[in-house]
Amino acid sequence: MTAAQTTNRTLKLLLRLLGGSMLFATIFVVAPESWMVTIHEALDMGTLPTTPVVGYLARSLSAFYAMFGGLFLLVSFDVVRHRTVLVYLSWATTIFGAVVVGIDLFEGMPTSWTLSEGPFVILFGLVLLWLSTRLADS
Repeated sequence: MTAAQTTNRTLKLLLRLLGGSMLFATIFVVAPESWMVTIHEALDMGTLPTTPVVGYLARSLSAFYAMFGGLFLLVSFDVVRHRTVLVYLSWATTIFGAVVVGIDLFEGMPTSWTLSEGPFVILFGLVLLWLSTRLADS
């Protein structure tokens, strides 16, 4: 197997692994509010406000993650054909990760949350970019 073929396989695997895992966010589009309240308290973040906007934001963000997970899965089936989309998704993911870090810091999220979410998204975006720009044509 050539280095280019290895890159293609690695990119497909990464997209499928992370895209598939992002689909688990669908659970929280429909999860009972009590689950979110319990998780919020378990993270030692106090009592979760139960106003409509909080539920709306949590559920919409979960749907957003699931939508992008589905897109990552879709493009994984023909990474060469979707190279332009992958480069865009790489940059969008990296920038999104940086924005998330900023939001986490501004909102006073726990350090463990801030260090595990945004930096991971940035890293994924950069790895995705690196692999996408090294795709083999066959």
